[in-house]
Amino acid sequence: MKKEELLAKIKRNITTQYEMPSIDDIHPITYADPLKQFMEVTQVVGGKVMLLKEGDNTDINSIVKKLHPDAKQIASELPEVTIATINPNTVKEANELNGTDVAVLKGVFGVAENGCVWIPQTMKEKAVCFISEQLVIILNRKDIVNNMHEAYSRIELNDYGYGCFISGPSKTADIAQALVMGAQAARGVTVVII
Repeated sequence: MKKEELLAKIKRNITTQYEMPSIDDIHPITYADPLKQFMEVTQVVGGKVMLLKEGDNTDINSIVKKLHPDAKQIASELPEVTIATINPNTVKEANELNGTDVAVLKGVFGVAENGCVWIPQTMKEKAVCFISEQLVIILNRKDIVNNMHEAYSRIELNDYGYGCFISGPSKTADIAQALVMGAQAARGVTVVII
């Protein structure tokens, strides 16, 4: 049976139709201190948070070195990350990013409700977000929203048309109910709040 035939058959057999619910009655959760909530949830989902004091101009390179002193391959497209050994914009193919110890990315906004950070694809090879062993995400404290309702209203896709929410390290417990970190992406995520 073709897809069109199947859908037509389903439509013929619908006996009752319901109006769409009103979204006016939805009251998304808000927090007295979204920054505090974001930090707590990020840690609960397995991530780490480094909160810099307001106005702290600590060099991101020294932060990355302190967090990952043994990292040999550091990927970033950010101009301030001068210790980067590879730029995801200059590789010919994504597989050249294999073996990346740390990727340094810039988050556009964070979500207090679930500790996720919106990362739009600003680089040629988005694989850097998933192939790296560790992620360091730079996030401005002023760019933390309360909930996903607020988050979705802020998403703007660029020329690449892709972005993703990242919340802590990749994890799964599908196999023998044993928690495995880094199953599909980074083993660790540190959000540096500036």
